Amino acid sequence: MKILLVFDFDNTIIDDNSDTWIVQCAPEKKLPLELKDSYKKGFWTEFMGRVFKYLGDEGVREDEMKRAMISMPFTPGMVELLNFIRKNKNKFDCIIISDSNSVFIDWVLEATNFHDVFDKVFTNPAAFDSNGHLTVEKHHTHSCTRCPQNLCKNVVLVEFVGEQLQQGVNYTRIVYIGDGGNDVCPVTFLKKNDIAMPRKGYALQKTLYRMCQNLEPMQSSVVSWSSGVEIISYLQFLIKE
Repeated sequence: MKILLVFDFDNTIIDDNSDTWIVQCAPEKKLPLELKDSYKKGFWTEFMGRVFKYLGDEGVREDEMKRAMISMPFTPGMVELLNFIRKNKNKFDCIIISDSNSVFIDWVLEATNFHDVFDKVFTNPAAFDSNGHLTVEKHHTHSCTRCPQNLCKNVVLVEFVGEQLQQGVNYTRIVYIGDGGNDVCPVTFLKKNDIAMPRKGYALQKTLYRMCQNLEPMQSSVVSWSSGVEIISYLQFLIKE
C-alpha cells in the first residue's frame, strides 16, 4: 500500500513560473503590449500559444529556450525532497499535474535527472513544429466551472486514482503539494486521510485559510511548507505510522 504524492510544477518544484520565465528569451526580455493585452482570463494556454509564435517569429530557437528553461532555480529543499522520494520509491507513487507544458517539464526533469522520480506527468502537450515554433495544446476538455478551460486538476486526479484502483492499486492516502489557485479544485477532492500541502504565502494557502475562516467543509488535513525539507520531515512521519 503506497502513498500517492501529487505535485504541481510552477512555483512548487521550480521556484518560478515557466511560462513567464521564458519571456526572457524575447527581444529586450519583454512582450509587446498588444500581445500582453491579448490574454483573457481562463484562456492562458491560448495566450501562451501566441507568445510562443511571437518568440518563433522573432528568431528564438529551441536550444535558446531550453537553455533558459533549465536555468530556472528549484524551490528551496526540492532537490533534497525528490532525492528522498527516489530512495523511498517502494513507499510512494509520484505524479505531476501542471498547467505548464510537456516540453518545459521534460527539459527540466531531464537536465536534473529527476524523470525516474515521477510515474506520470499530466500537462498541456507541446511540440516544435516544422517552422521551429513551439506549439501547445489543451490537456483535455472538461465541464468544471471553477477551472481554466484547458485543465481541471481535480478531473485528472480523480481519473488517475480510479484507473489505478482498476489495476489493483489502492493508495493509503494522497499528499497534494502545490501553490496556486488551480490547485484548490483537486484539494477539495481529498478525503479524511489525505493531506493538502500548500506553499506558505501563495494563493493555495491563502484560499484554504479563507475557506477555513468561512467554515467551508474540507475533509483533508492542511500542512503548509516553505521548503522541501519540511515536506521530507512530514513524509518521514507518515511512513513511520
